[in-house]
Amino acid sequence: MANFYNDNPALKHHLTHPLMRKIIELKERNYTDAEKYDYAPLDFDDAMDSYEKVLEIAGEISGDIVAPNAESVDHEGPHVVDGRVVYAEGTAKNLDALVKAGLMGISLPRRYNGLNFSLVPYIMAADMVSRADAGFVNIWGLQDCAETIYEFADEDQRMRYLPRVCAGQTMAMDLTEPDAGSDLQAVMLKATPDEANGCWRLNGVKRFITNGDGDIALVLARSEEGTKDGRGLSMFIYDKNDGGVTVRRIENKMGIKGSPTCELVFKNAKAELCGSRKLGLIKYVMALMNGARLGIAAQSVGVSEAAYREALSYARDRRQFGKAIIEFPAVFEILSVMKAKLDASRSLLYETTRFVDMYKTYEDIARERSLTAEERAEMKTYSKLADAFTPLSKGLGSEYCNQNAYDAVQIHGGSGFMKDYACERIYRDARITSIYEGTTQLQVVAAIRHVTTGTYLGRIRTYQEEPIAETFASIKEELIAMTARYEAAVEKVTAAKNSEYLDFMARRLVEMAGNIIMSYLMLLDATRNAEFEKSARVYFNMAKAEVAKHADFIDSFNPADVELYKQA
Repeated sequence: MANFYNDNPALKHHLTHPLMRKIIELKERNYTDAEKYDYAPLDFDDAMDSYEKVLEIAGEISGDIVAPNAESVDHEGPHVVDGRVVYAEGTAKNLDALVKAGLMGISLPRRYNGLNFSLVPYIMAADMVSRADAGFVNIWGLQDCAETIYEFADEDQRMRYLPRVCAGQTMAMDLTEPDAGSDLQAVMLKATPDEANGCWRLNGVKRFITNGDGDIALVLARSEEGTKDGRGLSMFIYDKNDGGVTVRRIENKMGIKGSPTCELVFKNAKAELCGSRKLGLIKYVMALMNGARLGIAAQSVGVSEAAYREALSYARDRRQFGKAIIEFPAVFEILSVMKAKLDASRSLLYETTRFVDMYKTYEDIARERSLTAEERAEMKTYSKLADAFTPLSKGLGSEYCNQNAYDAVQIHGGSGFMKDYACERIYRDARITSIYEGTTQLQVVAAIRHVTTGTYLGRIRTYQEEPIAETFASIKEELIAMTARYEAAVEKVTAAKNSEYLDFMARRLVEMAGNIIMSYLMLLDATRNAEFEKSARVYFNMAKAEVAKHADFIDSFNPADVELYKQA
């Protein structure tokens, strides 16, 4: 099999983005760790060399181990034995290979045995692992829950739990319950203080928990007696070694079958408070979910990559009417649009990741010393951009993932409906990406305020000022015109001062912003690297049509007609 890093030049392109120098210098505190750790980098070039070496290892394992195991894992799946999860044989082999390669705790500080990498290479590893097996990334990738422990737990908890994650122990986030899906304020799992033993006891049921039998779990539970809203919820750390939690069953899912989605029963389970009481949902889950949404955006891009490659390979090999089907316009159009969506969603993913990297690194520095006024302002800017771009990346990236998986099956024709071809599994795996960690509709809810407050428009103006290759001058002029139509559409919808009308149009406005932003990102990519020119032009053609479609709909729509869409 191929090395999934070396065979994909787009990854190195994004790894070498100009902002990476500043991110790494901040992350490495000007490389002072080199005095304490022999594996810490001495300078920027040394750090980038380390990133590339680790990504090559991740790419090799993804291509040589995880991908070949994907079909058997899909057929075998995990199962429950005596209330515990037993992974499929292939899953266990995958995890063992990644742990032995040191690919756990990638972004955690070195004092906890992590690699102290930026988030960008971690997300790239997730991108590659997802291309190999979308279900497996849900086990390996949940190590990002450790970031929540690092950010909000005390130092004693960090020292006890984070080295275990770096050593290969798996994690879970136990949020959802049978009567509390997206509405986490309705969580009722009860947390009771056990003062005699200096801990808390958890009782109740959690459902739809990814990797629910992980070694260490973050659990959202109701700690305040008599409360019914989010202010009564706290976050707890549960250690599987302490017992008290049983896996009642593993859900029988459409896709990502290698990932155990569990129903858990807590019976007087021992746990410890993470952070402060009452902030479980208000503060900690929000941070946890934003990290998870970035992970699903990476998963979506990886699955899109797999779908595109399967479709391209089949179209080159399959002959009809005396020639390969890739020579037919009906097919090569689909493939070019698939590639454009893949490239655009990946550009948005890594732009978002860089924003998250910047503000989180500044937050970390602020734990060590006071930030300067300039640093505080920069942290605030990147925090706002991360907040705006995360739902955009997850929402649009997962929708493109589903579209690419659909098109991969379509190009395969009847063969794509058969389990003999990988695109059948990819199609099933793709479907969940636009549902879990907040549906696309909920991503729109998170994103719309950045439409109405001008965050997206402000960023579009920033992109507009960046230099691009002269060959794209006409596209840039059209993007300026598209931005004017977007601005007018926002003005029309908000001027009505009708919240229901705004909610009704929110998806269209968010998609318009996303299409313009991704068009600019593709132009900037193509300016740095001519290999992206074709995708940039194809994506722009698609985006232009989409923006016009939404703008025309909004222009001609009477707000009172929202009533026509309501179902009795």
